[in-house]
Amino acid sequence: MKSILRVAAVLAALAIAIAGCGGSGDDDDDGGGGGAADAKEVTQAKPSGNVTWCIGKDTTGAFGTVVDNFNKANPDANVKLLELPEDATLQREQQIQRLQAKSDECDVLGVDVIWTAEYAGQGWLQDITSAVEKRKSEFIPSTVETGLYEDKYWAMPFNTNAGFLYYRDDQVSEAPADWEDVYKQAQQDNGVVYQGFRYEGLTVNFLELLYSAGGNVVNEDATEATADSQEVRDVLTFMADGIKDGAAPKAVTTYKEEESRRAFESGNATFMRNWPYAYALGKESKIGDDFAITTFPGYAGNEGAGVLGGYNLAISAYSKNPEGALAFMNFATSPDQQVIQVTDASLPAVLTDVYSDPQVEKALPFAADLLKAVEQAKPRPVSPVYPQISEAIYNHVYAALQGDESPDDAASQMNEDIQKAIETF
Repeated sequence: MKSILRVAAVLAALAIAIAGCGGSGDDDDDGGGGGAADAKEVTQAKPSGNVTWCIGKDTTGAFGTVVDNFNKANPDANVKLLELPEDATLQREQQIQRLQAKSDECDVLGVDVIWTAEYAGQGWLQDITSAVEKRKSEFIPSTVETGLYEDKYWAMPFNTNAGFLYYRDDQVSEAPADWEDVYKQAQQDNGVVYQGFRYEGLTVNFLELLYSAGGNVVNEDATEATADSQEVRDVLTFMADGIKDGAAPKAVTTYKEEESRRAFESGNATFMRNWPYAYALGKESKIGDDFAITTFPGYAGNEGAGVLGGYNLAISAYSKNPEGALAFMNFATSPDQQVIQVTDASLPAVLTDVYSDPQVEKALPFAADLLKAVEQAKPRPVSPVYPQISEAIYNHVYAALQGDESPDDAASQMNEDIQKAIETF
């Protein structure tokens, strides 16, 4: 359990980064290659030449292990790992600086799922549609869609994530069937905690409910805002009433992942929405024998839905060795290397079959639940201006939770701000 706890602590930082990135509303000058329509397609993978992989800090050594394994298996190739800061916002900034300068320093980019459309839209990535299509059946379907923009694939899934509902099984007899029941029982027992602070995490929590309600904040191709809807109003009302009625504590508007986890582990909540990293840490706490997890319940008569986190791998538009880059990406997402990412770094795999591997089942006791959670999850709005869209969402959800805006006003203003963001690109 000590090893699980160690990697869980690492994953805690990763989970926070996943939820926290995308909150910048900066409009970057593109410096790109003419946009997605003009991008070249990489169709061949050739394990040769020099390749540099630029991704966040290798906190567990798992990334380095995959690089070493590739280089040993392919003597004609030489992959080098270039570690970027652990903080996701800084990772994005440093990648964009290189891309705007048309630098060929990075061949393979570790790209947060919510950056993929932005990078593709700016012409910073190479088209890998054929390569992804060849392997599509291997991947969990929901993860593949995070690399799709304008009907082409610009990135390959590398690791993923989806949230869980944690509940005190010494206080409730079974997992609630829907979110309405969660809040009803929370009001009667000890409350529900989630990520209610004004940041990316609140966008995720809101979208999980909204997707379950059958709603969205943009249309299918993210060209028009659709947040001025009854589904959005209903979810905002549901969340705001939860605080008013005492189902969720008022303090939840100050909570991110760690604040939620500490409140739950301290015995101050019956339910918690959080990422999988909290499981191993919770098992080491004083309530370790008194809680269970489940995938998200339904809402408003619909099936539950999560929101995907994780990272993709993409090829820079300025790479001098795109075929070598694609060969490494295929290797890094092969079953053996995906098992390493799970067992050494607790990074959830993107290949369906990996979840039944005995090593993975031992490292992640909740592997089957995690696979189901990822399968039911959906991407956040796929748009080059996602950071601004997210900011519009969390600002107005927060205002509704605080009572500063009515659900009607929050939905209308959210829609207006999202539309303004869309029209900037």
